[in-house]
Amino acid sequence: MESIESMLPVPPSAEDLLDGFVRVRGAQENNLKNVDVDVPRDAIVAFTGISGSGKSSLAFGTIFAEAQRRYFESVAPYARRLIQQGGNPHVESITGLPPAVALQQRRGTPSTRSSVGTVTTLSNSVRMLFSRAGDYPDGSSILYSDSFSPNTVTGACPVCHGLGTAHTVSEESLVPNPELSISEGAVAAWPGAWQGKNLRDILVKLGYDVEIPWKKLPQQQRDWILFTEEQPVVTVTPLRDRIEKPYKGRFWSARSHVLHTLADSKSAPMRERALAFMHSGPCTECGGSGLKPDALAVRVAGRNIAEMNALPLKEFKDALGPLTNTPAGSDGSREAVGAAIAKDLLQRVGVLLDLGLGYLSLGRATPTLSPGEMQRLRIATQLRSGLFGVIYVLDEPSAGLHPADTEPLLEVLAQLRAGGNTVFVVEHNMDLVRRADWIVDVGPRAGVDGGWILYSGPVPGLADVKESLTRPFLLDGDSPASPLEALDGGTAGGGRPPKQGRRQELGRLHIRQASLHNLQNLEVSVPVGVLSAVTGVSGSGKSSLLKVLSAAFESRDGVENGEKLKATDTAVAAVSGLEAVDRLVEVDQRPIGRTPRSNLATYTGLFDAVRREFAATDEAKKHGFSPSRFSFNIAGGRCENCLGEGSVSVELLFLPGSYGPCPVCHGARFNEETLEVKYRGKNIADVLSLTVDTAAVFLADIPAAARSLAALREVGLGYLRLGQPATELSGGEAQRIKLATELQRARKGHTLYLLDEPTTGLHPADVRLLLHQLNRLVDAGNTVVVVEHDMDVVASADWVVDLGPSGGADGGRLMAAGTPEQVAAVEGSRTAPYLAVSTAKR
Repeated sequence: MESIESMLPVPPSAEDLLDGFVRVRGAQENNLKNVDVDVPRDAIVAFTGISGSGKSSLAFGTIFAEAQRRYFESVAPYARRLIQQGGNPHVESITGLPPAVALQQRRGTPSTRSSVGTVTTLSNSVRMLFSRAGDYPDGSSILYSDSFSPNTVTGACPVCHGLGTAHTVSEESLVPNPELSISEGAVAAWPGAWQGKNLRDILVKLGYDVEIPWKKLPQQQRDWILFTEEQPVVTVTPLRDRIEKPYKGRFWSARSHVLHTLADSKSAPMRERALAFMHSGPCTECGGSGLKPDALAVRVAGRNIAEMNALPLKEFKDALGPLTNTPAGSDGSREAVGAAIAKDLLQRVGVLLDLGLGYLSLGRATPTLSPGEMQRLRIATQLRSGLFGVIYVLDEPSAGLHPADTEPLLEVLAQLRAGGNTVFVVEHNMDLVRRADWIVDVGPRAGVDGGWILYSGPVPGLADVKESLTRPFLLDGDSPASPLEALDGGTAGGGRPPKQGRRQELGRLHIRQASLHNLQNLEVSVPVGVLSAVTGVSGSGKSSLLKVLSAAFESRDGVENGEKLKATDTAVAAVSGLEAVDRLVEVDQRPIGRTPRSNLATYTGLFDAVRREFAATDEAKKHGFSPSRFSFNIAGGRCENCLGEGSVSVELLFLPGSYGPCPVCHGARFNEETLEVKYRGKNIADVLSLTVDTAAVFLADIPAAARSLAALREVGLGYLRLGQPATELSGGEAQRIKLATELQRARKGHTLYLLDEPTTGLHPADVRLLLHQLNRLVDAGNTVVVVEHDMDVVASADWVVDLGPSGGADGGRLMAAGTPEQVAAVEGSRTAPYLAVSTAKR
């Protein structure tokens, strides 16, 4: 019998604790192949490899997950049940591991109540500044800091409940046609049939004229009919022959009827009808601030808190500057307290400015931020936390960053290291990787062909690892836009050979007076029939320009006639030349689905072809199974214990609930009868577990499936499983799935493709594949416009539109437009010097 000592884990040796390395042994998370690796502490370590190679599984799924597990082990079981926890990593041992903090790319939808100020906790200090050091109106009582928050009961506006947006009705929405009389249905928001006639009869009894046009009624009468809260009950003599007896009728104003329907009706059609008569806009009570009047009456530096929160951080810093001139003494005076709080705020805001976020405001809602911006906000917060001896695990901190903003990011990472911490970055930006102290390269390829540690050591040492796909881009000066031998999957390298002439445009989309968001009355042309790149630092207006093009296409009948189109209630532009475009496709990084029921196979449509093949088998015909039988979303073929989810919730006493494989179907998602049907020896669950590469061979003779699979391989997604849930896909993977779905469709007319930072989350080798597909689209006679920070990609474009000079209020202007070589030579452009380096490599 084994002794108790032999069953205990082996404690780390003193050498492991003191030699300055985190030592991982037997890591098997996801596709990791039972790997061992040693990674130094107190250093900046870059984890590299193509998408799906296993680098995130090592950095986040193994190292950070184990550090988190150890922390939770120290928490009381009762408290642990209140904390969302991940699973235990599949690893034999990790020694020399300090506490860890993960800053990941969160692609979910944050609350609309969350803002830049709340994420960075700067809002707490700003509220305290107004509470303790604000200028109050004469006779006003001092307010606590909670009174300056729209997220508290004491501070929230009672009309909009702190949201700043009110959902209201107006005369225009309730009465769309004022030429009609009440009898003719002028009050469109009222119900139809008998109820509507009842309200008309009540108005007649009350003495209102229901036969004259609505617009001729006195304004006082119109307001009462639409908005009164009164509900008089009168004896009504019907104006209809069928009902002869008088009855008691209660009056409802149009607004009361709409609000009552939305609050109490269980009928979806009735609720949708009521919503059609409402419109959203800034709350008239609080002016969109979400605060009560007494809080808005307090001022600091001549501004109330709503005005202060609306300032770009650069201007916010300037506004606080004069407050620090008062010595922060210990006398407790209002000026001294204000100086102390202002100095702290200035130091914390300075970090955000260093990270290139000076164009953001404290009141900017987090749902409007990119994942890269959100991550940089969290980095700034951690830099001020003063933690020592911590491992920071960062997911692509350079995502969404212009090359000019990468240098400040490196300085911030160096500050974290200098503070006695370790920085692990999962990164594809080769400029940042070159500056790391250590590199861990994972690969060689993705999925089952990845999961090996190719190299772990100082950056120059990667030169000896020939099988590394990172090496040529990191050390040989290679570029995604330059030619390379064909990659796996039968796809050629992207881009055209160097020095080849640019494509000839087929026309122009002319944009005039574009003023959406921070665009400054912009006038610019985008050529048709070529690949165009829109460049500029973060916040310069690049994404806004794409929204202008999108809105213009949606409203092109009006804008072609010289009218200004409307987008998000803002006049944005007049656009001409749209007759050259037949179709618009926006390929973004939003998820292809928000639940595990959406996956790669269902989104691309190839699962429909697979289900038809299963339904055509002899076994399926014998049982009368139709294609729907092989769907895990429909009762009949799915496992009813887990309802086709493949997993069930497991409630644990004193511990947080967890998920485990369904005990009935064991994760297959289908019932036994459905799984008995085989196609070439595999059941439907087996097919969903195949990778795209494997399925391309297995389903080669099914044209619809083969076409989808070929397109997925062409964009470098051969490692994904057909049944991989949408919730497990990165933003870059989701975008490439959308692109592959578009590539498999038959070409119909001229299409305008809009892509916002398509290379985010992609290794340079994957960028090469993406470029190849974008060029295919253009060569087929379409127009592609990309917002891009990767200068190698920009250098391969036919046309470049550069916006700037900076972000926010200092952006939104045209700095240059022309070929990459022309833009690279423009003085004053922050893009030009970086683009010049990339164009020289072509």
